[in-house]
Amino acid sequence: MPGTPLTHTVLDGTPVGALTLVAAGQSLTGLYMTDQRHRPPQESFGVPAGPGEEPFAETIAQLRAYFRGELTTFDLPLALRGTPFQRRVWAALRTIPYGRTMSYGQLAARLGVPSAARAVGLANGRNPVGIIVPCHRVVGADGSLTGYGGGLDRKRRLLAFERTEDTLFPAEACG
Repeated sequence: MPGTPLTHTVLDGTPVGALTLVAAGQSLTGLYMTDQRHRPPQESFGVPAGPGEEPFAETIAQLRAYFRGELTTFDLPLALRGTPFQRRVWAALRTIPYGRTMSYGQLAARLGVPSAARAVGLANGRNPVGIIVPCHRVVGADGSLTGYGGGLDRKRRLLAFERTEDTLFPAEACG
């Protein structure tokens, strides 16, 4: 997808605040929270597009279903831009089951590089599509909540939401 012009739209009113969605053609390339660490500059997101255009309409539908507790795995066309190692980490993140966590070390071992927990953490922090690629499910070796690009409060809320059958995010709060 290099060379494909980028477009973006904003989904307001989610339980984690406004989400800026970025796409190249029909593939999602970014999902950014307000005040997110490593958020690219707004001007790099391309031209505005309507929320009814693809892939935004399906992305928004799946995000709303997730926040209502009806969806546990996203199925969206993604075109993630990163190094080969980052893309391997992001692919591995998608294998962490809904409501479960894994440590950086466990994820590194799963990738076949058990000594690369720090590198896994750095790649995790550069995930361009948080929530959809569930980097919030990675925790410290002792189970503690460590770094999250969207902030530890959001990480705590997402993990609590996924671990309960109660909906912490009511349907009316899902945009």
